[in-house]
Amino acid sequence: MNSIAEALKNRIIFCDGGMGTLLQQRGLKGGEQPERWNIDKPEIIVDIHTAYLNAGADIITTNTFGANSIKFGDQGKNSAENVIAAGVANARKAVDAYGAEGKFVALDIGPTGKLLKPLGDLDFEDAVNVFAHAVRCGVKSGADLVLIETMSDSYEARAAIIAAKENCSLPVIVSFVFDENGKLLTGGSPETAVIMAESLGVDAVGMNCGKGPHLMKKLLPRLLKTASVPVLVNPNAGMPRAENGKTVFDISPDEFASVMREIAEMGAGIVGGCCGTTPEYIRKTSELCAGIKWKTPDNQPRTLVSGNTNVVEIGDRPVIIGERINPTGKPKFKKALADNDIEYIFNEAIRQKEGGADILDVNVGLPEIDEKKILPEVVSRLQAVVDLPLQIDTADPAAMEKALRVYNGRAIINSVNGKRESMDAIFPIAKKYGGVTVALLLDENGIPDTVQGRMDIALKICSEAEKYGIDRHDIIFDALTLTVSSDETAPATTLETVRRIRTELGCGTVLGVSNISFGLPQREYINSTFFALALQSGLTAAIINPLSAAMISTYRSFLALNQMDSACRSYVEYASQLKTVIQQSEVKTSNEERAGDSLVDAIVHGLKDGAVSAAEELLKNNAPMDIVNNSIIPSLDRVGKDFEKGTVFLPQLLMSAEAAKAAFEVIKNAIAASGNKNEKIGRIILATVEGDIHDIGKNIVKVLLESYNFDVIDLGRDVPAQVIADKVKELNVPVVGLSALMTTTVPSMEATIKLLRKTSPECKVCVGGAVLTQEYADMIDADKYCPDAMSTVTFAQQIYNV
Repeated sequence: MNSIAEALKNRIIFCDGGMGTLLQQRGLKGGEQPERWNIDKPEIIVDIHTAYLNAGADIITTNTFGANSIKFGDQGKNSAENVIAAGVANARKAVDAYGAEGKFVALDIGPTGKLLKPLGDLDFEDAVNVFAHAVRCGVKSGADLVLIETMSDSYEARAAIIAAKENCSLPVIVSFVFDENGKLLTGGSPETAVIMAESLGVDAVGMNCGKGPHLMKKLLPRLLKTASVPVLVNPNAGMPRAENGKTVFDISPDEFASVMREIAEMGAGIVGGCCGTTPEYIRKTSELCAGIKWKTPDNQPRTLVSGNTNVVEIGDRPVIIGERINPTGKPKFKKALADNDIEYIFNEAIRQKEGGADILDVNVGLPEIDEKKILPEVVSRLQAVVDLPLQIDTADPAAMEKALRVYNGRAIINSVNGKRESMDAIFPIAKKYGGVTVALLLDENGIPDTVQGRMDIALKICSEAEKYGIDRHDIIFDALTLTVSSDETAPATTLETVRRIRTELGCGTVLGVSNISFGLPQREYINSTFFALALQSGLTAAIINPLSAAMISTYRSFLALNQMDSACRSYVEYASQLKTVIQQSEVKTSNEERAGDSLVDAIVHGLKDGAVSAAEELLKNNAPMDIVNNSIIPSLDRVGKDFEKGTVFLPQLLMSAEAAKAAFEVIKNAIAASGNKNEKIGRIILATVEGDIHDIGKNIVKVLLESYNFDVIDLGRDVPAQVIADKVKELNVPVVGLSALMTTTVPSMEATIKLLRKTSPECKVCVGGAVLTQEYADMIDADKYCPDAMSTVTFAQQIYNV
């Protein structure tokens, strides 16, 4: 990190604290945009920056958290560009006036407030463009580094990091906000967040905001174990609460500093504060942490891949890569691709996950398919349905880059080989987007017949990768499986190459196992036996069909026999499941029962087209409302309960809700065709309060409420209290849901509730948002605090006695 990296060699680096907290103390009104003060009241902003510098802060963050083209657009003097320029200038003025070495201006970039497609309505590249504009403005104005913070969605964070890396050469830090369970809003973990961010080349990674330093102290070991760059920790001063009618935070400067010292001693390299922390918090923290040196991470290199919520290590315990998302030799798959039937691919993914796959290979290559268009679409949409990491499989480097760009996590890149043309095309992409690269042991001379010939290619690939800064642990070598029917020595050559790659280079290995039996009858006998031999030789990843009982039985048995399955638990569970599947296949079921199960499965797995087809089938023999009550609602309840338990995450929850809405639409049309009316349960108004443009939470609630057949009136974001009150009065709506993300906009929520109590006292109000607590909700006279979307649905059901 340039000079920051130099500073870290000697001591901990200190960030400043909360800006919004101090602006409220200086008169910032509820709903007022704090970034406008950069232009309207610059002397106050400079004064706050100076106070933090005097308190010991090394990094001064600009007052530009929400200064983006979505929020500000072209507002004349208050355009995003002008607000950012003024914000950097104010910080620069304070730092330059302070005069000491080792002080830095960080361009502060917060979230857009929108959810990205396919879960939301903001396109990934549009998000990149929004962040890129902010970065260019900040760099032009003189920022020293880029701080991307308060990211609750790793996919949005990815867009911001890519924008920063493509539009500046400054150091880039990214910071996430985790809940008390260590989860991002969209389900990611500290491990998946760090792996994704590091794969894109950030200079530091960390966490901010949240529930305070005590929670972050618990989460810190997980970040430190995964990260190889400095870790930043900037907590809130606890959580807000009411005291004499005012908002205060529940952790004092002394307590905060004491915990922050422990955090620094554990290995955090950059520490500071967020909401509620004042210069006094930073002063006490810097004094108490003075003299502590940053501990360079000594984590051993590991080969890690990740999706949005799942991490897989390719190491001593072999992993399964599902091979079925590939059109080769699959007429139905080819037809699905030609027809753009993406849900066919979804079903293949779901079945392979249920079959035990750890990673899914994704190949959509057909001559008549525009792979550069289809592959990134499939990758993006597939990640909303299954949480397994993906292996992106294409011979087209342009298609590979487009798919990697939108991949939320760290993928496997399949593949590179020893040909100069291949390495020149793939390694720059692998370096830019990160990933673990499959390396085929062939070159311009073809596939060597000898083990040493293949080892020589492996060494050549490692040497070339090092020129790009790619470690050999980020390469897994494919020793190449050739068919035994044409060369009886081929298996021995492959197995010995696998063994030597593992023992001599210490790298991972992968094989497309089923190639061994090509042209032979009863191929599974050969496949499963060769698979066992390969595992014994040190194979770390196998590309196989996870729906093959013979292959998975071999795999489960190998794990049990090699001390990789404690007490044989996984083997026993697998054997039990296999017995159940056999028994179920012998039981005859009616078409109606199958359709009902199909609708439940479609909703649970978030398959819209499947839900529509199943609902249409059920309507042939069932009353519309029976389908709603017996299949749709129970399916949503099942997913909702799994979400509350933490076994299902936001992407799957939203996809399930969309599938249920699609099924509801079929039911509604059937009711209309019969001459009857489809009665909604009741109306509910949703709004993000004035001054707040972050409507992710509100939009999630909307999707779920609509899937439960509520009539949702969405007033949008940055909605004045009077507008909300007038709409409640006009439509006589009995329940309102209010959302706010920032501490600076919570007063607008309180003002809205006060107005509703006067104009519509019978109306019930529920509130939600990252900065809210039960105590705070009580203080502002809300009827219900809803910590998540499902609790809002439950509250609405209670109001309407559902």
